Amino acid sequence: MKKFRNYILSTLVLLGFTISCNDDFLNTRPLNKISSDATWSDAALAEAFIFNVYSFLGYGGFEEQALAAYTDEAMFTHAGRNINPFNEGSESPGSLAWMSGTYEWNNMYLAIRQTNVAIENLPKVTFATGTRDRLLGEAHFMRAYFYQQLVRFYGGVPLIDKAYGLDDDYTIARSSYDECVKFIIADLEKASSLLDGKGSTPGRADKLAAMALKSRVLLYAASDLHDANALKASATDIASFANMDLLAYTSGDRKARWQAAKAAAKAVLDATGGYKMNLSAPVSASEGKNNYIALAMGGKSASADAAGANDLIFYRTLSALYTAESNWPLGGLNYGINNGPNGYHNWAGNTPIQQLVDDYEMMDGSKFDWSKPEHKAEPFANRDPRFYATILYDGATWKPRPSDVAGLDPVNQVQTGYYDDGKGGKINGIDTRESAIENWNGSRTHYYTRKFIDPNPALADNQSNVQVIPWPFLRYTEAAFNYAEACIELGEDAEARTWLNKIRFRAGMPALTESGNALRDKYRNERRIELVYEEHRYHDARRWLIAPATLGRGIKQINPEAKLKPGATPNVPYRYDKTKYDYTYTVADNTENERRTWKNKMYFRPISRDEINRNSKLIQNPGY
Repeated sequence: MKKFRNYILSTLVLLGFTISCNDDFLNTRPLNKISSDATWSDAALAEAFIFNVYSFLGYGGFEEQALAAYTDEAMFTHAGRNINPFNEGSESPGSLAWMSGTYEWNNMYLAIRQTNVAIENLPKVTFATGTRDRLLGEAHFMRAYFYQQLVRFYGGVPLIDKAYGLDDDYTIARSSYDECVKFIIADLEKASSLLDGKGSTPGRADKLAAMALKSRVLLYAASDLHDANALKASATDIASFANMDLLAYTSGDRKARWQAAKAAAKAVLDATGGYKMNLSAPVSASEGKNNYIALAMGGKSASADAAGANDLIFYRTLSALYTAESNWPLGGLNYGINNGPNGYHNWAGNTPIQQLVDDYEMMDGSKFDWSKPEHKAEPFANRDPRFYATILYDGATWKPRPSDVAGLDPVNQVQTGYYDDGKGGKINGIDTRESAIENWNGSRTHYYTRKFIDPNPALADNQSNVQVIPWPFLRYTEAAFNYAEACIELGEDAEARTWLNKIRFRAGMPALTESGNALRDKYRNERRIELVYEEHRYHDARRWLIAPATLGRGIKQINPEAKLKPGATPNVPYRYDKTKYDYTYTVADNTENERRTWKNKMYFRPISRDEINRNSKLIQNPGY
């Protein structure tokens, strides 16, 4: 980081704020350039500066490639997207795997510099103190958010709390994990104080957002990954790392860390109510499915309960505040295209894998088990209602097909299998890679994502969505999980069950009764299912130190087939029909794009070689 002139100049150009000079020849100020003094003397311009800081959030998790594809949630269909280096354990400082700009090292430090500029200048402004305090509170929140993004990928990072100039020395060492957590928490407490009583505006940080992020940061801090003894015991090949304090606490009271995490989460739960979190018994299966759709839609779909927005605390959404900076509407418009079935002219990007499907419980709360004949015969029957709101499987009812495909599927059913044609051959499902419809966009796992795609039947091809679905950076249900986890780790099982059952009742699932390790296992699966595709699994599997058995266990797919019953004639065009066809489902390994493995160095991402070369004080993470 030695003399980052290019780094700073690119920031100034990106955000459209530069120092104006008074040129006597023209004697005019360009309309697209604003002086620093003008920015901080005008409330509207200062607010615009803060809006630009928000733009570093990008699309949230609505990018074409999802963090889910680095986990046992999903496989990315299209080869050549630089996902393999991580999933196959070959990532190195000189050959980084894909990483979204919403948490990439250089991008986050660009964003942090902008928050530092705001934090230095806002206390000196002369406009109304209420506006000043709100903007300053948002700046502190955003700096904390960007730092927690870095810390949960890299461990301790350099802490920069001032806007360096062109001639400053940028060589700075990484701070310890403990120091980073304390810095982030201090920023969030400052943000909470400044934002207290300032109200809430969609897409912008408020006091509750600061409280929710504090809950997450303290939960992570209490977790196994960041306890040196637990990390060394689990990842023995990195146990000799000489700078363990960059990754974890090497001393201190771990119980106190869990108590702090519990208190922070409870403060969020006490401050608001979430969505349908006051139930005393499970709702029906159909209502449970609809509740989950409402949550995924964030209240922004005509096809879902608008009260689902009550669960959102901090989120990215369509707003006139953001469109100019980040072209945000394309994120919501493209999610269905990126991930939906090829038979709808969609691209099948981040398709669910069989391991995720198998982790959805049966409606009675028991585990799905392929060794049970009734489960094997009908693997998609009688499952957790959230399954039907999250995953499209062979035979699932979906939306009307585009006009050029409707003749092949007049009943609107997902077709990811292979069906007896009555002539000794087979019919390839419209949504397979052997389909006549854009086969290169077909799923390799024979599943598709439904979550976050508007179910409105008027949006037949997912390409004309005028509603933009919010990306949930922080939501009430996450805080409830954080609280339950801390309670479990503190031995307070009854309290943990109370909150987990609130979540399950909303989904139509029966109450948990387990205790001890069995309850911990149930909790982890419940969090996996409820928060699927929300960028939690990657971090959860690592912080629980269970990545070898989860993220590294390979990819399995399902192969659905239909054979005509004796004397039956095929449906033309094909439609799912148990009266005519016998269906079989075969699980198989998929190594078409990647051969997943786990190496313990992957618990932390490598710092790029360029960054190490720029800053001689940086210490690389272990294993790289």
